[in-house]
Amino acid sequence: MASRSLNKVMIMGNMVRDPELRYTSKGTPICTFTIATNREWSPSDSNDTREETEFHNVVTWSKLAELCADLLYKGRRVYVEGRLQTRDWVDEESGKKMYRTEIVAEEMIALGQPKSGGNDEEPAPFPTETAKPQPQEENKEAQQPTEEVQLREDNSGGENDIPF
Repeated sequence: MASRSLNKVMIMGNMVRDPELRYTSKGTPICTFTIATNREWSPSDSNDTREETEFHNVVTWSKLAELCADLLYKGRRVYVEGRLQTRDWVDEESGKKMYRTEIVAEEMIALGQPKSGGNDEEPAPFPTETAKPQPQEENKEAQQPTEEVQLREDNSGGENDIPF
């Protein structure tokens, strides 16, 4: 029996560029994008604070891929949860074996303001069963300006899986 292991990634950062949506030859949507995260630290021999930025390549599939392509844009803050995966291939020009490590996202929460389409209307509800429930009419004034959408890749769960 193999020993158990854990491969879980959770990051929150800003979109580096607009997401790229493509389709496999069988028509399955794939969305790729990059998220930047920042870390502040102080060297032990100095009182200076330094900051470093990491860039994380993210891949989403199926309905989540289409949702990411619709909701995310350069600069938008986003939370992603998934697993690490490393792919390898042989470069056709150099013949060298290449590697790429990326996050295969299984959940995504779009944070911050949605991209404005030039009108002040409220955005339409998202076509997903696991989207955050819409507030009641009398609570509209108390509604937060942050749009949150969470979708599991396997579409499991439901109202009892809300993380708050």
